[in-house]
Amino acid sequence: MAEQDAQRLVALLSSDDRRLETRWVEVVTSTLGGRMSRAEIERELSEFYRALEAALRSGDTDPHGDAFAEVRALLNELSRNRARQGFTPSETAVSVFAIKQALEPDLVKSSDPQAILDYLGLSQLLDALGMFTVEAYARAREEIISAQSEQLLELSTPVVKLWEGVIAVPLVGTLDSARTMVVMEKMLQALIDTGSEQAIIDITGVPAVDTQVAQHLLKTVVAARLMGAECTISGIRPQIAQTIVALGIEFGDIVTKATLADALRHALGRSVGDTSPLTARRR
Repeated sequence: MAEQDAQRLVALLSSDDRRLETRWVEVVTSTLGGRMSRAEIERELSEFYRALEAALRSGDTDPHGDAFAEVRALLNELSRNRARQGFTPSETAVSVFAIKQALEPDLVKSSDPQAILDYLGLSQLLDALGMFTVEAYARAREEIISAQSEQLLELSTPVVKLWEGVIAVPLVGTLDSARTMVVMEKMLQALIDTGSEQAIIDITGVPAVDTQVAQHLLKTVVAARLMGAECTISGIRPQIAQTIVALGIEFGDIVTKATLADALRHALGRSVGDTSPLTARRR
């Protein structure tokens, strides 16, 4: 029975395939508002149409079956492309659902009850494929957002070489667990790459310091010490100092400075063999 249903759906799609494809492309093109060329849309939909027709010719109507593997692969690729191009889920799914709209003119003219049943059967199949498309779009969008978040973390955590043997990590914004890992990795790698023994973590741009932020800072300092480097925390503003005292946070023997300039002077003073004028004046 399923094979007979599949063959009837093939007949419905193939009754006037050129005119059907033309209507289909027109609906999708108008929905996308000219943000894709007609030639590109025609290529995508033609590939999908041929794959759908071949799957149905196999006698299978299960969108999750092996016969529809190529159809799903094409829809997955289409969804990823739409997500990268900034289209919405509905603008993505219309590439599937528009087939129904393209078939409606011929269906209105038909008085065959079987044609109506075939259309309903095809509609159910297309609904399932449309849902697959939306799910594939959502997965692709999540991957894009995740990748962008990682890139933003990288950009928001620069490591700057201030002097020979001295690097600085200026932090701006909230410091959470994920960002702490990025700070650690970038700072430790910079210590190796530059051969530095002094690192300054500047928190001037961190809006508030609570117990969790303090713990993240301590972990970063400990990691640097394991690499043989000394860490100085700068940017301790009066408000932050008061908060730290009120919370009972202990930084132990970690050096803290009010400004980045103070931290740099301290680091230069601690650098072995430093002969800079700034250090000489301090000495």
